[in-house]
Amino acid sequence: IIHNNFIKMLTHLKEQATKPARVVILGAGGFISGAVERKLKAMEVPVLALPRKELDLTSDTAASILASVHRPDDTLLFVSAKAPTKSEAMLIDNLLMAKSVCEALKSSAPGHLVYISSDAVYADSDKPLTEASCAQPDSLHGVMHLSREVMLANCFNGPLCILRPTLIHGEGDPHNGYGPNKFMRLVKTSNDIQLFGNGEERRNHVWIEDVAEIIKLAMSFQSKGILNIASGGLTSFRDIAEKLISLGGSSSQIISNPRIGQMPHNGYRAFDVSAVRLAFPKFEFKQLFEVLEKSNAR
Repeated sequence: IIHNNFIKMLTHLKEQATKPARVVILGAGGFISGAVERKLKAMEVPVLALPRKELDLTSDTAASILASVHRPDDTLLFVSAKAPTKSEAMLIDNLLMAKSVCEALKSSAPGHLVYISSDAVYADSDKPLTEASCAQPDSLHGVMHLSREVMLANCFNGPLCILRPTLIHGEGDPHNGYGPNKFMRLVKTSNDIQLFGNGEERRNHVWIEDVAEIIKLAMSFQSKGILNIASGGLTSFRDIAEKLISLGGSSSQIISNPRIGQMPHNGYRAFDVSAVRLAFPKFEFKQLFEVLEKSNAR
């Protein structure tokens, strides 16, 4: 809660969207960063893409290398992470990455810092989450992101924008995680969809292209503060599976399996999207089924 209070809700330093002078991407070539880079290049924004193979943020030399490439008018997009964080070793590596970035920021700061976090930082709630909701994660992944948010806020004196997307879907997802992306692949190959329990938990899903657009807008308006990236809808995993089978005319079956352990988030993870609508009133999210229908039609 303290963390959410010392970083204010999202505000813009620029009244009109302006092309960033240059964007440096930490974690280039990934699912989110790749989508953002495509949008920036379409705008003819200069991009310095730094994938892990070119800049290992866990290395002893990472901070000095990063500091040497910063320009005062750069926008630094920090999206690099070993995710989802499922072990203590992964947590430590992710914090070492943030440590390197913080050390670089102390010696050579860009003009704007955008960090891609996660809604995993929030405690479970029976009410829709907002940017002011309690940040009290119960997973290593959430602990990792909240820790990195606090580290960045304490080492960077310039405008810091923290964006917290919820479950992301869309083409190019490398994780094949439980949900729309995995279900679509199963349906296309006529394989059965295995659900946890009856797939009754309701979650919000946001399209990768919409996530990238919000990130681009935050850079263009030089936004600072915290913003959740969520489309506002709630859909059960069973409804997603049934929709995809219907759209694809697939022979796939839906298989319910006994649930092991507690249902994530007590089966409910809703968002109040007032803040994102206020921040970017001209932007409209594509809802999950709308995207799935268009993807299936191609």
